[in-house]
Amino acid sequence: MMGGVTGWCAGYLFQRVGKIAATAVGGGFILLQFANHSGYVQVDWKKVEKDVNKAKKHLKKKANKAAPEISNVIEESTEFVKKNIVLSSGFLGGFLLGLAS
Repeated sequence: MMGGVTGWCAGYLFQRVGKIAATAVGGGFILLQFANHSGYVQVDWKKVEKDVNKAKKHLKKKANKAAPEISNVIEESTEFVKKNIVLSSGFLGGFLLGLAS
């Protein structure tokens, strides 16, 4: 019972926050595009490309270091779910119902 109630609350909040975040991000992109086409903003695409390539290299280095940590978290989560299968399944069911409502 407790898992289902907490799952429903989490799913419902996740749905609401997700919609608000998507609206805010989409609205921001629309405003930036409008400002760009109106001449209020000028983008230095060469600098953007340089910064994106630099970020890609940095992320690749970090991703290789983070892989063992991620597998450790996955193993711990799997153990928790196995030990608390009733609570976990109730939470998952409630979460899905919260997303649907």
